[in-house]
Amino acid sequence: MSKRFLLTAALAAASANAFAAGVTYKLDPTHTNVIASWNHFGFSNPSANFGGVEGTLVYDAADVARSSVQVTLPLSGMDSFVPKLDEHLRGPDFFDAARFPEARFSSTRVEAVAAGKLRITGDLTIRGVTRPLVLDATLNKAGEHPMLKVAAIGFDATATLKRSAFGLGGFAPAVSDEVTLRISTEASASAPAAAGK
Repeated sequence: MSKRFLLTAALAAASANAFAAGVTYKLDPTHTNVIASWNHFGFSNPSANFGGVEGTLVYDAADVARSSVQVTLPLSGMDSFVPKLDEHLRGPDFFDAARFPEARFSSTRVEAVAAGKLRITGDLTIRGVTRPLVLDATLNKAGEHPMLKVAAIGFDATATLKRSAFGLGGFAPAVSDEVTLRISTEASASAPAAAGK
């Protein structure tokens, strides 16, 4: 009986260490939303989703400062739910997607600010312009994915930015210069959750 207990304890410890140590996860674009919202002449607050997200994150629960995030947002995946607006936003007045087909975020620092709460500082590049951005993130869950049977993790995050800082200031301030970002993402590792890889 004691041998069985020790084996169970060892397996549980190995599984816990798999999530505690730094693990590299690949973002799941089908369960990742990056929603930008803004104010339109004071009347409404439209939004656009940036789909097709690609990227990786490293999360180290034992030493959060060793964590990192790298994300690419293809502008081909942008959807404001209004086709003519999508065409305008991708055009030279705004994102100029023909010349700059993607936006990128690369973290420079990750800090734990409370239990399950992180501050992620990094560089956001849009239209060839790079500016600092701070994400306030919440760890939703880290554990074995019930279907994939690999280590998985999920975060929500928010941030605000001035679009004029990236050369996207058309119609400001009547259309708000400040844009709010709301992000929800899942990511998974390629190795089985209990393997510690």
